[in-house]
Amino acid sequence: MFDKALLAGVFLLFGGMAWVIADSIHETVIQVGDTAPDFTITTDQGQRISPRNFGGRVLVLNFWASWCEPCVDEAASLSDFQKQTAGSGVVVVAVSIDRNEKLYDQFRQRFQPAFQTARDPDANISASYGTFKVPETYIIDRNGRVVQKVIGAKNFMDSDVLDSIRSL
Repeated sequence: MFDKALLAGVFLLFGGMAWVIADSIHETVIQVGDTAPDFTITTDQGQRISPRNFGGRVLVLNFWASWCEPCVDEAASLSDFQKQTAGSGVVVVAVSIDRNEKLYDQFRQRFQPAFQTARDPDANISASYGTFKVPETYIIDRNGRVVQKVIGAKNFMDSDVLDSIRSL
């Protein structure tokens, strides 16, 4: 009787381990058409935000880091983009995966972005989107759906980009 209970326990243990391993291998990658994953973060401006806070507006969610040269190159155009689209229902939120808070703060002081910024040093939010390389930007429509996904640096002041996002 004890042997059967022990054997059943071993099978349950291995079954549980197999489930954990299979679940950890499954990688979520958000694509165009998917519902944007929910998250909550406090911006450097002190505002607690989540994608639901932007109902009725288009959210441009940018993942970046201060040590990422393409992210640095893209920052000025993203800031100009926010200034130009602010009155049209478009909000830019840039979430940094910087672990080093000092470098992050130096970047923000140097560039003084016109958009909201926040730091997620454990990269939990970007990982929930399937982002493991920065920069990466998700354009989320008024209904919470990802309508565009931009991998790599982008000139957000390009007329095609402006027109595309304004049309949302």
